[in-house]
Amino acid sequence: MMHWQVQEAKQRFSEVLRCARGSGAQFVSRHGEDVAVVLDIAEYRRLSGDDFKSFLRSGPCFDDLEITRSAELPRDIDHLTET
Repeated sequence: MMHWQVQEAKQRFSEVLRCARGSGAQFVSRHGEDVAVVLDIAEYRRLSGDDFKSFLRSGPCFDDLEITRSAELPRDIDHLTET
């Protein structure tokens, strides 16, 4: 992870991209405050959930799963009182 000032990031954009691919997230700041982050596309896709959605969609179908709930009332719980 590295921090770049906006002006430096603009001048060395190719290097910022190389660093994002090889070293991870690259933070860009203006006046000492982070304003953007440059990520490798694979990391972006992982974080945005594309892979997770695909994983869930590839799982078993639960349409025929029968789930029942007990008709019994919940158990009584003694409440503690402050003294």
